[in-house]
Amino acid sequence: MKKNILVALASLFMVTSCSEDVMDKINKDNNNPGIDVVPAKFSITDAIMSSAFSTISGNYAWLASSFTEQEFGTGNNQLMKAELRNPSEVAASTTYNNEWNSTYANIANLRNIIKKTSPGGLNADQTDILGMAQTLFALNMGVLTDLHGNIPCSEAGMGAAILNPKIDTQESIYAGSVLGMLNEAIVNLKAAGLLNNAKAQDILFEGDASKWLGFAYALKARYLLHTQFRNPAVLTEVIAAANEALAAGFDGADLSVFNGVTTDNPWTAFFWSRAYTGTSSTVVDLMKERNDNRLVIYNFNMHKNNLYGTPGDEVQAGLTETLNAPSWLNNGACSVHLLSKSELYFILAEAKTRLGQDASADFTKAVETSFDDYQVSDSDPKETKFENNGSEYAAGLPVTLKEIMVQKYLSQCRDEQIEAYNDIRRCQALGENWIELKNPLNNQKGVNYWPERFPYGNSSVISNPIINEAFNNIDIYKDKVWLFGGEK
Repeated sequence: MKKNILVALASLFMVTSCSEDVMDKINKDNNNPGIDVVPAKFSITDAIMSSAFSTISGNYAWLASSFTEQEFGTGNNQLMKAELRNPSEVAASTTYNNEWNSTYANIANLRNIIKKTSPGGLNADQTDILGMAQTLFALNMGVLTDLHGNIPCSEAGMGAAILNPKIDTQESIYAGSVLGMLNEAIVNLKAAGLLNNAKAQDILFEGDASKWLGFAYALKARYLLHTQFRNPAVLTEVIAAANEALAAGFDGADLSVFNGVTTDNPWTAFFWSRAYTGTSSTVVDLMKERNDNRLVIYNFNMHKNNLYGTPGDEVQAGLTETLNAPSWLNNGACSVHLLSKSELYFILAEAKTRLGQDASADFTKAVETSFDDYQVSDSDPKETKFENNGSEYAAGLPVTLKEIMVQKYLSQCRDEQIEAYNDIRRCQALGENWIELKNPLNNQKGVNYWPERFPYGNSSVISNPIINEAFNNIDIYKDKVWLFGGEK
């Protein structure tokens, strides 16, 4: 009898175990496996696209383009309100919420890739992908802290493990998660050698670790330069990093996956869906003063007129279909710059000039590269012919710090307004104002209405008490970020 009971119990245990095994298999979605078991290479594609499409090219860039006056905000809506320096638009946490969320989502994805490709991870031998992820992590965190100042970093992107991450200082973020992360990326990308574990998935450089190495060094040069106010002796390091980028073959980090037919770059998609952007008289005047051939592309006669927006003009700010617009906004196949080749040469030219070194060759190369970029981006290249090329134009310009910063500003009209915004604030911290901002609404009745930083994203403001408190205690018109002259 006891034997029969034991057999019955054993049979019941086997049936139960079998049932649990079956249920485990039934509840498993084989078409959508968990992120922990997905190879890192399949996550790098989204990390690249998100960095370019959302972090570099979304509202961060579009609003910055109004503040830098490289484009004119129109359309009787979001960008027009920014043009009029309306605090309900400029200072609202909702304005940048999508970009805040998507960038932090990208940081979470990049943390996962770094974990998988680090020692002990699922793809521990893939140092090339590790270096890629670290490079992108530094870029995303750099954009966030440059714009917002002190932000969640060390505890950010941890998912449910940390729902309310603390705020880190910009100083610590730059030391660890921007410049520190880039140094780690450089080590790993050098170690990667000829490894190519993400050729098909890497939509930026097709898995070429040497090109990623050049990109990492170029970013290092950029972010070192950002620290100039806090570290005046940094310029020799800037030059060294920039030269390393060129030695690695850096030729620009340009995402060129758009065809203008089935896929448009984010600037064109935004322009055609919202009609919020026109050309600015601030740029037009600078180009006219220099007889700059790029004017015909920047102030493209899209609507068969010659109108462009004058910053702060309330009448012009309400116009939509009558303003000219940069030609590239009509070209959905344009690439998106994560960091352009011209920016790197302008960085070299600036650093050398500040140190009293000859920067003429770097300046000429920077201008030439910008001319090429304008020409390639033109939506109607058959109609546009430059009277002279970039080198001839550059030869007629003085190689002074002012002209270097003006030419960099004109070059970055293409899609690098975030960096132009950073340059303006960095130079102001140094007591320099190379770009004359003309919007009279930047100052109203003696009160500054030009934002020194961006507010935090609304999702964190309403859900994270730490962010909520910081949001309510920061005045974006008075409180500069630490890098550019503010308090820690």
